[in-house]
Amino acid sequence: MAEASRCRELEARIIHTRPTLLNAEKARNRVKTSRNVPFSDDDAVLQPAFSWFDARGWTPFPFQQEVWRKYLAGESGLIHAATGYGKTYAAWFGPLLKALRDGDEGGGGIRVLWITPLRALVNDTMKSLQAPLDDLEIPWRVERRTGDTSADTKSRQRDRLPEVLVTTPESLSLLLTYANLKDEFASLEAVIVDEWHELLGSKRGSQAELCLARLRRWCPAVRLWGVSATISNLDEALRVLVGTERAGTGAVVRGRESKKVVVDALLPAQVERFQWTGHVGKNMAGAVADQIDEVSTSLVFTNTRSNAEIWYHELLARRPEWAGRIAVHHGSIDRKTRRWIERSLSEGALRCVVCTSSLDLGVDFSPVERVFQVGSPKSVARILQRAGRSGHQPGAVSRITCVPTHALELVEFAAARQAAEAMQVEPREPIEKPYDVLVQHMVTVAIGGGFRPSEFLEEVRDAWSFRTLDDEEWSWALDFCTTGGASLRAYEHYRRVVDFEGTMVCASNELARRHRMSIGTIASDTSIGVYFRNGHKLGTVEESFVSRMKEGDVFFFAGRVLEFVRIRELKAYVRPGRASKGAVPRWQGGRMPLSGEMSAAMRRMYDAAGRGHMDAVEMDALQPILELQAAWSVVPREGDLLLERVHTRDGHHLFLYPFEGRTVHEGLAALIAWRMARISPITVTMSYNDYGIEFLSAEPAPLERALEEGLFEPENLIEDIESSINAAEMARRQFRGIARVAGLVFSGYPGRSKGAAQIQASSSLLFDVFVRHDPDNLLIKQARRQVREEQLEQKRLEATLERIRTARLVVVDVPKVSPLAFPILVDRLGQRLTTERLSTRIRRMQQQLELAADDTLSQA
Repeated sequence: MAEASRCRELEARIIHTRPTLLNAEKARNRVKTSRNVPFSDDDAVLQPAFSWFDARGWTPFPFQQEVWRKYLAGESGLIHAATGYGKTYAAWFGPLLKALRDGDEGGGGIRVLWITPLRALVNDTMKSLQAPLDDLEIPWRVERRTGDTSADTKSRQRDRLPEVLVTTPESLSLLLTYANLKDEFASLEAVIVDEWHELLGSKRGSQAELCLARLRRWCPAVRLWGVSATISNLDEALRVLVGTERAGTGAVVRGRESKKVVVDALLPAQVERFQWTGHVGKNMAGAVADQIDEVSTSLVFTNTRSNAEIWYHELLARRPEWAGRIAVHHGSIDRKTRRWIERSLSEGALRCVVCTSSLDLGVDFSPVERVFQVGSPKSVARILQRAGRSGHQPGAVSRITCVPTHALELVEFAAARQAAEAMQVEPREPIEKPYDVLVQHMVTVAIGGGFRPSEFLEEVRDAWSFRTLDDEEWSWALDFCTTGGASLRAYEHYRRVVDFEGTMVCASNELARRHRMSIGTIASDTSIGVYFRNGHKLGTVEESFVSRMKEGDVFFFAGRVLEFVRIRELKAYVRPGRASKGAVPRWQGGRMPLSGEMSAAMRRMYDAAGRGHMDAVEMDALQPILELQAAWSVVPREGDLLLERVHTRDGHHLFLYPFEGRTVHEGLAALIAWRMARISPITVTMSYNDYGIEFLSAEPAPLERALEEGLFEPENLIEDIESSINAAEMARRQFRGIARVAGLVFSGYPGRSKGAAQIQASSSLLFDVFVRHDPDNLLIKQARRQVREEQLEQKRLEATLERIRTARLVVVDVPKVSPLAFPILVDRLGQRLTTERLSTRIRRMQQQLELAADDTLSQA
């Protein structure tokens, strides 16, 4: 209490005695006597930072001090430390201390550009940056530049940037379309990229890389600092950040302070009677509500927006008295509502917020005491990131409680905890040469003053994603921007860049205006605004959901029960509804696949269970189901591949369990079916989940012969996969997003947007034209590459085949559908039955299996 009182007194005093913070001798003495921090005469320039920290009862961590020293020495780097341990101030005080050292009086242009991946981060970032500016009396302005910034502010910023600008990759790219910005950025000293791991490995990251390459060309001495908490390939992340020409420079600064993270799980009362499949878990809502009652503020994470809506209503139904103190937060809810929720959460005014990844990052989480994760987190990085939303301060414990939606998810929880304790966090690998992003950036720079091809090529290659771009690829990209390429030369609106006295510039003001409206790399279905009839906006849902509704239909959205009225001018009008049942919007994205680290951890957990070691409490709770799996089949060991065969009224089933995630299983299923069909004509129905694959056929699959003829051999993998799936159609779907990013299709002006069907038709037509008349078009090659690398995870698929090729194959003819097989079978049924019929059949099937299980275990 005395320490807290002292901190409050110091905070109060600091506001009224700011000039004393600049008194180096007083600051130094106070730090020496009150905080016992090692201090040398060489650190005099750091004294204001020590004093500012001391006034709050804090002590700078060694990693923060290291970053400050490196920044003052002119270095770049990557900061990696646990959530809540001061990464922001580690990055921010370098520029502040330099300003104090140099006597910077403000004015004269921008000093620091702060890039954040989410607009939701901007508000809290600005607050964090502003506080020491005020106290240290550094006369810098901090402003935002996002899609939410007013037109007047944007216009003013084009003429004169503030000393500190907080922005997103998209808004930075938009800024680069204004020719005078090169002069405005001449004073830039530092670029800080927050949550760098969120951008790395995505097209948004490649877009940021190209923007950073341009800033490095304008400002050769600029310092680049990345900030990250959950990433394993730190050295590679640093190389991507600083670019090709600076590769090998800079430093990775790691926070050595340990962060205690507790990962536990809510266990169902009777796991053998708990549902064996599903991904909502509503029957656990009562137990979660009881846990929420024990703390003041909680976050309940779900993996999809639809589940967030469902869980909000489930919790409110169990605790009606929470009305007004519980909220739902996801990216489709109106921005003003989200900001109110974030502000209320920061102030501790809400007991619980049900959310998605929209709150993985962002607001001040100090009041949050407990985090719940509904369903498997699917990756180690995600569970650590979300756990860090609680105990968001040095020394505090971060606790995340996992809530199963079906019984076998308990294995995933145990695996996630084991991997998290071992810090087996997923790497974020940069993508290679996304040509659509390059084309977009070329038009951006052409609008923003233009470029000379040979000089600009050097700049583009400085972006890590394009370091291997060869002359032929560059020539294609340049020709594509200037003529539309081999098959679009006859159409003037595809000639977006022209040569003006050796400088490539935008062809017209109209094309420049359309391009500015289309900048970005995030592709999604067309969104429809949801409004009350008085004009109040609730958020957005996807066009495909609203298009199926008729007047009077009820649905849940933004924590409300709504009744659909009509659609007019791409707006869905609603009124409050009263029904207790209704539809829930579905958004693109669906269920996330298991990461490679989670897959490996799961195989280890099953291996331990197969050897009789139930070390984790979740595995111990799951023992009745594992015993049943062992009685009817086997519990798979790490070096084995389990294959189960069973005959039901539906036909002959073949199940196999690689435990590699649904995206890998999608490609593997198609490959196996194709290779078996070549041996013996057979028609199979395939289904898969994160655990395994099912093949259903009228006759038994020719498994033994297929194994003899190299069923799992990696030879001819790509050719066989492309023959086994509708690769052309998959590439066509990928091309839709590529065409939008590359500027080949235009979504329309505000109020006159094109629907998803229109955009798909336009991109499909272009796809067909390129395939027939321009087969070497790099955008077509990119679409096919994205299918292999993203949709089918080719590298993991190849590694899986190599692992299976050397594994011991365990083939079991089972008497009943085993516990491992049951969720896969249900996934198939869900594709052809309505929700009501499916739930009824699942209940009946599980009851039958439970009765059979009781008989089996009682006999054992």
